[in-house]
Amino acid sequence: MSDDTQQQVFQRRLGNPKQALCAVLDGASLANLPTLLSVYGLPNVCLLPGDLDEELARVAPYLVQFQADSEFLTLLLAEGLGNHWGILAASNAHLRTLRIHFRNLLSVWDFEGNPHYFRYYDPRVLRVYLPTCNAEELDILFNPISAYYIEGEVPASLQCFMRGEQGLIQSKLLLA
Repeated sequence: MSDDTQQQVFQRRLGNPKQALCAVLDGASLANLPTLLSVYGLPNVCLLPGDLDEELARVAPYLVQFQADSEFLTLLLAEGLGNHWGILAASNAHLRTLRIHFRNLLSVWDFEGNPHYFRYYDPRVLRVYLPTCNAEELDILFNPISAYYIEGEVPASLQCFMRGEQGLIQSKLLLA
């Protein structure tokens, strides 16, 4: 299946080729991520605070904002699925609001109050974690996100997660 067809299938699912999307991408899984983002010229921000040294900046998670008809989505669907590059989310929120939201998710605390780094942007992590969440946790994860699209366990597939009145709504989208 061609890249355009994968993107068209995804756009039909969204119902709007201009739907605002964002991705949280893992610099540790996607080589030269800062350079790639520069080439595409899309709004993006590193999720780690402060001035980072070059090595840490290279492997850090980045938030990037784009539309469903973007060439960047073509790249993510064609080359990123199965390679754990990151997660996709639908949201009309401003980049600053999204940065605050996703940055806040990076830290979690255990029952003893010890902080831990949460790699939610690894699709293998979020795909397993979301179905275990209670209502309060879903509220935290979904505000201001309308849907998460995460690479599935089956090649060329996405799992869609949405927040419904009764809890988490899951569906699968085969792109091939």
